[in-house]
Amino acid sequence: MEASSTSLKRLKFGKLKVVRRRLLQRYEHQPFISCLAGFYSCRWKRYQRRRTEPGKCCCKTRECVFFPLLVGAFCFSLVFLYMWGEAKNDYNNFDWYNYGNLGFWFLWSLVLLIVAAILFMYITLLLVLAMCLLAEGQQLYLHWSHKIGTFVVLGFSITALFILSVLWGDQWKTVRLSFQITAPYLHVGAITIMVLLAWPVALHAIRADKKVVQVIIVGPYLAILLFLFLIPLGMYSPCIREMGTLGPKPALIGHRGAPMLAPENTEMSFQKTIEHGGDGLETDVTISYDGVPFLMHDSTLRRTTNIKEVYPNDTAQNAALFSWDALEELNAGTWFLKDKPFSCMGSLSRADQNQAMNQSIYKLSNFLRLADSQNKLVIFDLYRPPEKHPYRNSWINRTLEVILSESGIRPHLVLWLENDMRSFVQSVAPGFQQTMGSKAPVEDLLMDNIVKLNLAYTEMSSEDIRKYAEANITTNLYVVNEPWLFSLAWCSGAHSVTTNAVHTLKNLSQPLFLMTPQQYNIMWILTDLTSVLLISLIFALHWWRERSFSCCAPDGGPMLESGTYNKFRTELSDMPAVLA
Repeated sequence: MEASSTSLKRLKFGKLKVVRRRLLQRYEHQPFISCLAGFYSCRWKRYQRRRTEPGKCCCKTRECVFFPLLVGAFCFSLVFLYMWGEAKNDYNNFDWYNYGNLGFWFLWSLVLLIVAAILFMYITLLLVLAMCLLAEGQQLYLHWSHKIGTFVVLGFSITALFILSVLWGDQWKTVRLSFQITAPYLHVGAITIMVLLAWPVALHAIRADKKVVQVIIVGPYLAILLFLFLIPLGMYSPCIREMGTLGPKPALIGHRGAPMLAPENTEMSFQKTIEHGGDGLETDVTISYDGVPFLMHDSTLRRTTNIKEVYPNDTAQNAALFSWDALEELNAGTWFLKDKPFSCMGSLSRADQNQAMNQSIYKLSNFLRLADSQNKLVIFDLYRPPEKHPYRNSWINRTLEVILSESGIRPHLVLWLENDMRSFVQSVAPGFQQTMGSKAPVEDLLMDNIVKLNLAYTEMSSEDIRKYAEANITTNLYVVNEPWLFSLAWCSGAHSVTTNAVHTLKNLSQPLFLMTPQQYNIMWILTDLTSVLLISLIFALHWWRERSFSCCAPDGGPMLESGTYNKFRTELSDMPAVLA
């Protein structure tokens, strides 16, 4: 009886020492848990929160509905933020579209990016708090204000993705192209996240008292991990290539000149392109009512001139219906300083500001003389005049007359893009470089004497570019502004790009992302092996901690039964003070 009593005392003493040591360890970081639960649940006090019982669900049934919504809001906000971040190349087009609908200029693209970033950071913070609480074995309870916030983020992201997909579906092509540059880094980031998630997954899986629950927790995790391990097998990027196979840097053609540095389609804009080493000039040509070809992109004069001040009753009239004398009275530069059409313009010097304020509408003949004097290629979109215009049916003839007779530009500098009356143009100006604005079979292009393709960057394909190059047909891509997109065009073999950012792209000495297949394989394998090692260590650590916690007593005490200890640990888990 005395020996039995001694053993019982030793057993109880061992239990108390184990529990005391564990509680001391837990209460050492109670302020940390209080902050997590406070920000996530607004439960700052200890008695307001509960630990997850071993083998039980991490939250109540109602909260089980909101946690997937939280994860969904994170995923949708991430997709939208990534999509809109990669769409930066086309922000000016987005703002121009909104200008056409709203009637005033504003950088809506930048506002949308800021909102998307704020909402993503908010939902990411909530998800990180939830993961930390799970890692600490705490029950989840999302405060009602955060639940509303989650619905707001989810609704905004889904609505924005839907609207952009309907109105601007080509942007998904940009996203697919971006993967050819960002995929290796996204892969490393995704693997890193999976390593961090291994901590709460391992904790709850090892504590689960049923095999089915363990499979439910670990199964999806391992499936996603395996998918991430193997996804590089299906990745392709022209920037992953053997050393020495990269082609020459694409030539740079200024899109309406240098519209980030000067008012578009003005003399100053084209001079800035030349100053920064541009290889060609791109513009848009309209014919005035009295037959003077001039440079104007929009169908009206509202956006890029002061027509509201000079001709307030004619702001909606087509630009081609004005005489050249009337057009000469307009200022084509003050709008640039007022509206700042690009978010990344930077500040202009006082001299540049004064020069911009005094810009006027530019004649085609003067534009061509400038290009010829600097030996620059020219390419332009030629707009047909509207109905009842005197040059409605002779617009091409009038343009050719200016090019061949009035400007004196050397024919080989002209990239002729207009497809109407192409055979006639070839007969009167055989020196023009015939350019096509869409893809076609090589045989058809050679039959029409096409020497260059002018394609939207979303049609970029290294295979097609190589196929056309073999037939001595070069490829120009438009409009390429972002360094990552220019890098992809470079790796794909494009001969030239039309860009708003000649001053920026001229400084790139090599693609932003360039790697040999061997280097990429090493990066891929090392990432996967390192993650496997870390995840294995995390699972092994949790298994060892739980086993030693539930089964071992100090000072040679007897082993505790797992069920007895789990019950004992649960009863003590909510004690408000440390055993002394």
